[in-house]
Amino acid sequence: QVQLVESGGGLVQPGGSLRLSCAVSGSIFSIYPMGWYRQAPVKQRELVARIASSGRTNYADVVKGRFTISRDNAKNTVYLQMNNLKLEDSAVYYCTVDIPGLGYWGQGTQVTVSS
Repeated sequence: QVQLVESGGGLVQPGGSLRLSCAVSGSIFSIYPMGWYRQAPVKQRELVARIASSGRTNYADVVKGRFTISRDNAKNTVYLQMNNLKLEDSAVYYCTVDIPGLGYWGQGTQVTVSS
């Protein structure tokens, strides 16, 4: 079983930064495509960023240029660096092994951007 634990969320002012971390269990982390998703109240969960085992990345248009996804295979950890945060970035952020239908999610970490 794959287990994921997100951390790093919190309160931040518009224009501020946060770095989210996702610790992943298992010994084959390096082969997993990983993704960060977010869900705001009364909204669908949406893809924020994705990183393949090759290191190739994809970003939602609304975060492109502000967010950076990375992975440290030696630490079994995925990161999401979020800069220039906006009010609309407020959501619960989830980490997942980004394979459709697999259904492995962490508990989420709350990001609140407020002035």
